[in-house]
Amino acid sequence: MPRTRRISARHSPVHGTGLFALQPVEAGERLIEYKGEVTSWRRAAARQRSDAGHTFVFGLSDGRVIDGSRGGNSARFLNHACDPNCEAIEVGDRVFIHALTAIDIGEELFIDYGLAIDGEITDEVRAQYACHCGASDCRRSMIGGSARSP
Repeated sequence: MPRTRRISARHSPVHGTGLFALQPVEAGERLIEYKGEVTSWRRAAARQRSDAGHTFVFGLSDGRVIDGSRGGNSARFLNHACDPNCEAIEVGDRVFIHALTAIDIGEELFIDYGLAIDGEITDEVRAQYACHCGASDCRRSMIGGSARSP
């Protein structure tokens, strides 16, 4: 019996392309694995400089990354939100996206990127990582911690 698609990538009102539920999702459900080449930050950063447009890099706790631009799947289109409805769970060198809450048909899937930035967080850096999620508690930045924009 063929498996019914549960999520789909399409235009997002928040940013570029996003992932959307095609069926109702229960809290705690595993939705998708974030796939791509497991590599070093250095290699991924070099690719980022040479590739125009978005980056699709997911950091692992051991310092390596999953580069979704190389052998990745639609999970690379997950957008950031300050009040996400999904979370990423790392298992070895794999990352799975799970629903934090119940998600209705047509609802966009979000994770909190919680980006860590080396060096000073300037206005230029804040602008580069601006958040447009529209949540009532939006920190206006994809940068984690206390990186609130004024």
